[in-house]
Amino acid sequence: MSIHSWLKTLPTDLLLSAIPLRFSLRGYGFCMATLFFFCFGSLFYQLNGGPPKILLDIRQYLGKSTYLDDHGPPAPRVLPFPSQVVYNRVGKCGSRTVVILLRLLAEKHQFNLVSSDIHNKTRLTKHEQVDLMKNISNIPQPFLYTRHVHFLNFTRFRIEQPVYINIIRDPINRFLSNYFFRRFGDWRGEQNHLIRTPGMKDDERYLDINVCILENYPECSNPRVFYIIPYFCGQHPQCREPGVWALERAKQNVQENYLLVGILEELEDVLLLLERLLPHYFTGVLNIYKSPDYKKMGNMTGTVRKHTPTLEALQVLYHRMRYEYDFYNFIRDQFHLMKKKIGLKSVSQPPAHSPAFLRELALRTPEPLDEDEELDTDLEDANSWLVHS
Repeated sequence: MSIHSWLKTLPTDLLLSAIPLRFSLRGYGFCMATLFFFCFGSLFYQLNGGPPKILLDIRQYLGKSTYLDDHGPPAPRVLPFPSQVVYNRVGKCGSRTVVILLRLLAEKHQFNLVSSDIHNKTRLTKHEQVDLMKNISNIPQPFLYTRHVHFLNFTRFRIEQPVYINIIRDPINRFLSNYFFRRFGDWRGEQNHLIRTPGMKDDERYLDINVCILENYPECSNPRVFYIIPYFCGQHPQCREPGVWALERAKQNVQENYLLVGILEELEDVLLLLERLLPHYFTGVLNIYKSPDYKKMGNMTGTVRKHTPTLEALQVLYHRMRYEYDFYNFIRDQFHLMKKKIGLKSVSQPPAHSPAFLRELALRTPEPLDEDEELDTDLEDANSWLVHS
């Protein structure tokens, strides 16, 4: 009997049950061969410092597609907007108060706070500008960078521009705070400050502020009192020259690059606006600011031995700071407009000085008054023209 004849005599069910057995053995053999092939390839890869040629040939045959080609890149981390904030803080405008708040907020909201310890280098060379901007851009986001530095134009060097924020105050009040802080420090005590400023001679330390202003000492004259505007005008040399060009450039930069510029006289409203505009940084800031524990720290930033110059000296100083006051009034108006848009009631405080009155007097006193020159008008005490802070 032939095999074909014998197969015909077998039951159909028996034949069908044998077919899967043959295919199962083949599959098993194929799997084992594949496993051996890849194990051998892996071993060869490690021994020779690279994949075997056969694997490269297979990859070339199959194409050079990768996981990223087939599935796309992984979903990026969702960052708040804006995630890059720069606070180029103006000296003696409440910046130490705000930095204390930022340290507490950074821990609470998990953003990167980088506060520079460089205080006396606000103007940079072109190379220093680029280096600083690159360093800022490399901070892991979200971040808030703060330093005493004049405005940096990132886009000029084709670097992504961060969002700016800042706070200013009445120019004469800022000047007085700085004048006495340099000499006598703050809550840490006058003796402690004397130790920290050994290079200052007594003649300079105890120089009467009225003499400094009226006798045209460099510290009390331009360009030294032209202080706030350069922080917003930028790094251009002309930004340090008192005049209309620097003033208008500063205003333009505020409108184009600053999310908010507040005024220290209305600090609580500044913090409230920051909480609204940058919630991922400033949520809860007002509660912290009003807390008893923070009040203890906040009281440590006040300048000591600060007193008011005579009205005669204030008039001269106001004239020297006329561009600073133009800018301050512009910022004050912009701030109140922002409050109105947000829906905050503006509890507007009167200006620290009466612009019309002092401007009129300034026109009559273009140069510092002589020591023996007396004012013609009986004026009220100068303290009424200052807002103490």
